[in-house]
Amino acid sequence: METRLANTWRMTVNEKKFIETALDSNLRIDGRNPLEFRNITIKFGRQVPRFASCAIGFSLLSSEDGSSDVLLGKTRVMGFVTAQLVQPYRDRPNEGSLSIYTEFSPMADPAFESGRPGESAVELGRVVDRGLRESRAVDTESLCVLAGRLAWAIRIDLHIIDNAGNLVDAANIAALAALLTFRRPECTLGGDDGREVIIHKPEEREPLPLIIHHLPIAVTFAFFGSEGKMVVDPTHNEEDVVGARMTVTANANGDICAIQKAGGEGVPQSIILHCLRLAAMNAESITKKIKSAVEVYNTERALRKIKRHSTSVAASVSIADGDRRELQNKVTGNADDELSRRHIERLKLESEEASVNQISNADGGSDSSELGRTMKGAGSAKSFLGGPSN
Repeated sequence: METRLANTWRMTVNEKKFIETALDSNLRIDGRNPLEFRNITIKFGRQVPRFASCAIGFSLLSSEDGSSDVLLGKTRVMGFVTAQLVQPYRDRPNEGSLSIYTEFSPMADPAFESGRPGESAVELGRVVDRGLRESRAVDTESLCVLAGRLAWAIRIDLHIIDNAGNLVDAANIAALAALLTFRRPECTLGGDDGREVIIHKPEEREPLPLIIHHLPIAVTFAFFGSEGKMVVDPTHNEEDVVGARMTVTANANGDICAIQKAGGEGVPQSIILHCLRLAAMNAESITKKIKSAVEVYNTERALRKIKRHSTSVAASVSIADGDRRELQNKVTGNADDELSRRHIERLKLESEEASVNQISNADGGSDSSELGRTMKGAGSAKSFLGGPSN
């Protein structure tokens, strides 16, 4: 315990007074204005899909999709989404489940303890979970495979990589980005009684994305002193000075999904209403950033599938005319992709070379057929049409 406290970084009294004095002039130590967010960067990772059998079906251990890496300023949070077939709850036999787990590593902040989740980890998980669950953002009824028997249990793991302040907002964005890119295997019912669950691998059928109705965005406000000084997206240094903190979860439509307040200082009603309006405005802009990043990822994912399909087709030397036209029509829909255009040009060149070789063979075959017409007669034509001459 003493070693952990010794490694914990603490602000001096002069540093705290400097932050408070700067806020009196509507200035922040990182150069932002009080109502400005830090830059948001969203990235996505790739993993190899792997299935493992379990007692009641299959468990999706890892997926190519469903992972995100979010940077909010210098705060970094990674999110991973996995799914497993389990028996649904008795009071909700037609719905799946959604759970959130957080991991605070001492690598992110010396104040974090490894092992059992601390108070900050529990609070972070509850705030993100409340925004997703109470707003019904994820359609849990679509996760049901067989009523009362099997349903998908969605698990979100949030890993704190670097703590530079405002972990709630960063973790919320990471969870939403991972959910938007996650795809679960498609399931069908078969067997004699029609109650046998068949899980199809990604090679057999395209995995299905989750049905998400809206994106609940968490916006955190920090309050300083009794004068009502307020900032959005507090940093790590500002969190050590705040008297109260409030997180408002709202969507782009202006709906308030959840409110969480921490700290002993009270907040006037007028300031709370002002925070609700600001949260709705910030939720709209953050939603656009998330959807834009997810759209880019989906485009790259589709191009990877086209590249993999093109490589397998190019391995065949001879392609029928009908198959070539059908492939060209499929790829033409993605004409903006330079790889697809190069593939079409390569197919045309191969077709022209095959035609030239066929014409040259025909010319050589006609000369030999004229010399041996009296000996072979009709057999020469039959040999030319059916294959090479004997």
